Amino acid sequence: MQDKIAAVASTLRLARSLLGTGRAIDIDGLDRMIGVLCARALDLPPEQGRIVRPNLALLLMELDTLSIALQPP
Repeated sequence: MQDKIAAVASTLRLARSLLGTGRAIDIDGLDRMIGVLCARALDLPPEQGRIVRPNLALLLMELDTLSIALQPP
């Protein structure tokens, strides 16, 4: 699970970086990736859920930052 969270976070950072250089990005499928992660997190036993919670919170911050970057000036 941690590796999947890290992969999505990396994708979000790359997208934000590309936006910063003025390049267009395609975020088609991102909602599905996030949805799968959330569903898997909900299926985790409580102890494992507590372990991944901080990384999920960081992922949310990455997503919020990308959302802000996508707003028109």
